[in-house]
Amino acid sequence: MEKVTIKAYALKHKLSIFNVIKMIKAQKLKTVVVKENGKEVTYISLDEKTEHEVKKKITASSEKNKSSVADDIQFLKDEVKHLKEEIEKLKNNI
Repeated sequence: MEKVTIKAYALKHKLSIFNVIKMIKAQKLKTVVVKENGKEVTYISLDEKTEHEVKKKITASSEKNKSSVADDIQFLKDEVKHLKEEIEKLKNNI
């Protein structure tokens, strides 16, 4: 079983340190606290089961973001089209 720091885990999964700490507090990740040089350092124990679950959740949220971005782009394109039509109407009135 491999052990990594919170920062290394966040970098590995492209998450914020805050989100990793939230996962630790929610007990979604197994941790080990070790004293090094008088300081307590928290290490995350990596195992295949939890890694698979975390990757699945990260992938699902990134797919949501992609679809919402596509929707936002389409909405903005429609708005630009509508604004161009209004500009043409105003030009014709003047």
